[in-house]
Amino acid sequence: MSAANPPGGGPTRSAPTSPATSTAPAAPPRRNAIDWRIRFGVLSLIWGFSFLLIKVGTDGYAPFQVTFGRLFFGTAVLAVAIAVRRERLPRGLRTWGHLTVAAFILNAVPFSLFSYAELTIPSTLAGICNATSPLWGMLLSLVALSEDRPTRRRVGGLGIGFIGVLTVLGAWQGFSGLDFTGTAMALLASLSYAVGWVYVRRTLAGNSSSHLSLIGAQLFMATLQLAVVTPLFTDLPTSFPVVPLLAVVALGSLGTGLALLIQYGLVAEVGPTTGQMVTYFVPVIATAAGVAVLDEPLHWNTPVGAVIVLVGAALTQHRGGGSRTARKSLPKREPTPEPTPTPAPAQAPAPAAKAPVPADQP
Repeated sequence: MSAANPPGGGPTRSAPTSPATSTAPAAPPRRNAIDWRIRFGVLSLIWGFSFLLIKVGTDGYAPFQVTFGRLFFGTAVLAVAIAVRRERLPRGLRTWGHLTVAAFILNAVPFSLFSYAELTIPSTLAGICNATSPLWGMLLSLVALSEDRPTRRRVGGLGIGFIGVLTVLGAWQGFSGLDFTGTAMALLASLSYAVGWVYVRRTLAGNSSSHLSLIGAQLFMATLQLAVVTPLFTDLPTSFPVVPLLAVVALGSLGTGLALLIQYGLVAEVGPTTGQMVTYFVPVIATAAGVAVLDEPLHWNTPVGAVIVLVGAALTQHRGGGSRTARKSLPKREPTPEPTPTPAPAQAPAPAAKAPVPADQP
């Protein structure tokens, strides 16, 4: 279930270098007033509590209504940010077509699936299912992305991760007491993030628009999709319970809009490798929040399985240098002037593509 671009926004294209320009001193990077570690912790808390907010929201509103509200308020936050930074929206029908598909796969579908899933499963389980996204991503990238080469460590991590999933679900007990439909929806939502990541890598890599404008446009298209779907499958609410309504507002403005802006700055400052580590804190916080605030039950296999899932997910993200022979056979590259850094998607194995960040956003 995410955008990143250097502070100040705008496309970051590398201009042709010449002897005169290559020796010019580089401008010092802008530093955020708040230390990145604090922002990292805030982002982990926001996304960790998002599963609790989904649960509370669905207590008063239909899942599609929760999803629409989330997208509406999230888009509003990003629209303000785009206006303040004077970003230009993406251009071209082809780009908007790809953004529409990305919005469906990365936002409309997984957000709705998580909302429906939490009608019948605890928010703790939904948060752990969300953590399987790197496992699905690695599996799909090996098939769909030629630059991703399987290694024994990554394949081992994939196996370990799915053992963790079986542990969380209590496979040795025959999955007794588990709502199969809700759990399957949560896992499909996580899979949808991975599919969307592959799609974005294939279609929007190298787009000249900034990450902020791309992800803002993507959320806008997802909002339009839910605006069409929601009236077809739900009735207008006859009342507006305050607490669920506040949960939906917080889920959209904080859990989607503000969270993406924080991640946008984090990836620009510390890089995608460190930025994506938030994925491994989210299920821990989601579990703690569900148990402490919603009084959800917690059995031993849930935290144990979650740890196994996170270990496997971390191993699948390992980018080894390959064998020693393979490294020796690589051609040497001529040194080139360092271009303006362009952060990559949070889950991307190679930080070279400019596209909306399909992070494992809950």
